[in-house]
Formats: sequence, C-alpha cells, structure tokens
Amino acid sequence: MIIFYARCSTAEQNEARQLGDAHACHAEKIYIDKASGKNRDRPQLEAMISFAREGDKVICSDISRIARNTRDLLTIIDELQKKGVAFQSLKESIDTSTPQGQFMLTVFGALAQLERDCIRQRTEEGRRIAMQEGRITGRPKVQVDKKQFLQVCVKWRAHEITAVEAQRLTGLTSSTFYRHVKEMKI
Repeated sequence: MIIFYARCSTAEQNEARQLGDAHACHAEKIYIDKASGKNRDRPQLEAMISFAREGDKVICSDISRIARNTRDLLTIIDELQKKGVAFQSLKESIDTSTPQGQFMLTVFGALAQLERDCIRQRTEEGRRIAMQEGRITGRPKVQVDKKQFLQVCVKWRAHEITAVEAQRLTGLTSSTFYRHVKEMKI
C-alpha cells in the first residue's frame, strides 16, 4: 500500500501542493498533520506509523515534512524499516529501499537540521540586536507607588488583610504583586 504523509506547520498553511503529490503517486491512504515538524508528537504521524504494514511504502513531498531534525528523522525511518516499510521523499529523490537512498536520507536529514538550527540562531541574533537597539522592549513594567505598596504589604504580612485584598488595594494582579514583593524584599 502507498501511504502519503503531509504536514503543514500551522493551521493557516495550505497542504494543497502536498496533496497534489499524494494523488500523483496514487496514494491509497493519506495522513495530514497541522503541527510544527520540530516536535515528534504529532497525532497523524503516530497514526501513520502505527497503520503501516510490511510491504507498504510511506511517501512524503520532502523530508522536512516528516521531521526537522536528524534524530527524529532517523528514528521514524528506523521504526518504519523495522516494520518492513519503505520510505520515499519526492523532492530529494530518496528511497530507503536502496542503500544509496539510505545514505542520502542521512545526509539530507542533517541538512534539514542544519537549516533549522541556522534559522533559530539568526532569529535569536536578530531579537538580541533589536533589544539592544530598544526596538523590542517587552511589556512595560507596572509601576507602583512604593509608599502605598509598603503600607499594604505591612498589613498583609501582619495578616490584617488577605493577599487578594492586598492585590485589590494595590491594583495589581497576583503575579505582579508577588514579583514586587520579591523585588522589594518585603
């Protein structure tokens, strides 16, 4: 049986191109996930692996659809191979039913992980630069009247009022109240 696996990272993305590939290769069963490839825990991926039987072939448009890091890719392919299931990636022309295909799968898996790591690195560098330049400052800190805050905290610490009452009197949410308590070492 020919089984096709498609994945889009978000619900807004369209899997039409991948479904076109599925129909072109006469897939008898199609599994579609709308989830990031960085996570192995995808319901349709697990269902597809569970469903596949000896002699079946799992096909996907490209290897980044099945996994975004080498470890996950090789683990998934290993699980399929232990069941006697072949894997084929259309874009990279990889077919694990051949030794050359198995080798190329490892190479392309490493490249997919490198691409993901580079994207993460560039994103972090851009975020860090933007923060240094003041373009990303985060959410503004809630300012409190320290005198009033201390008066309320004294009553709260003396058990004259509850924490909920102290938060209401200071106009702060629970997490902000306790963060200020911690920062002021009250």
